[in-house]
Amino acid sequence: MSAEPTPFLEALSLSGARIEATLDRLLGEAALVGEAVRPARLLSAMRHATLGGGKRIRPFLLIEAAKLFGAEGEGVARAAAAVEMLHCYSLVHDDLPQMDDDDLRRGRPTAHRAFDEATAILAGDALLTLAFDTLADPATHADGAIRAELVLRLARASGLGGMVGGQMLDLTAEGRWSADGRPLALPDAEIRRLQAMKTGALLRFPLEAGAILAGADGDAVARLGRFGAIVGLAFQIADDLLDVEASAEALGKATGKDAARGKGTLVSLHGVAAMKAELDRLVVAAQSELAPYGAAAETLLEAARFIADRRS
Repeated sequence: MSAEPTPFLEALSLSGARIEATLDRLLGEAALVGEAVRPARLLSAMRHATLGGGKRIRPFLLIEAAKLFGAEGEGVARAAAAVEMLHCYSLVHDDLPQMDDDDLRRGRPTAHRAFDEATAILAGDALLTLAFDTLADPATHADGAIRAELVLRLARASGLGGMVGGQMLDLTAEGRWSADGRPLALPDAEIRRLQAMKTGALLRFPLEAGAILAGADGDAVARLGRFGAIVGLAFQIADDLLDVEASAEALGKATGKDAARGKGTLVSLHGVAAMKAELDRLVVAAQSELAPYGAAAETLLEAARFIADRRS
């Protein structure tokens, strides 16, 4: 018998259902003002890549950060959905044969397997641009300055010096082998930098964005950003541990690929036990960042614990 859901898991589920409904509307058939038509096959690939799966951690973090400072509503949900669309675009492109060459994502065929490579590339492109379209729309926030700041921060988090740049560093570091066939380890600092870019930036952004949407001051936005950086590192370490320890069935995608590719991770560099201990330290650091908000920040703190302790 499965354990009873905790209040945190219930909140995560409710948030996920709300984001699913928002995404379903944003990925509807009707063309928006300025669009000509939404091609059916492209839209189907976008919906396949986005709907019906995933924990929706990034949008959850945005929603809870906004709630911490008193903001809720449709605009917050739209901004959260925009983050999820951008995340899903990155997964579509990461799964391509030219990148990670994965056949499964969230327990289902990846977009290029369910459709074809060209359609998958275009679906990722369209999700990326629709994410920024959604943030820039007045329906997300009435204040144009707020929308512009969100667009700018998401561009910086996801682009050349953020997620995309981190992916490039990761690809460059892959497959560096010694003469006797052992992977050449990246230094700790280089691994942390590329992971902060590739994974951490898009976990930091929703926390900052939630605070910005709620009109929080600069100090609060910075504090939420620091919390997000901690959560991002915890997420990547947990992900690397799952690649070593979890089954493909539990994870919904192939495992053991980091070692096969000679990919540098903190787990491969320092070992499983050391990284599990670091996760414990990161949870303590996350608690310290949000301590000024007391019980009001408990759901965000639970999210940090959940990320550090996840099993899939």
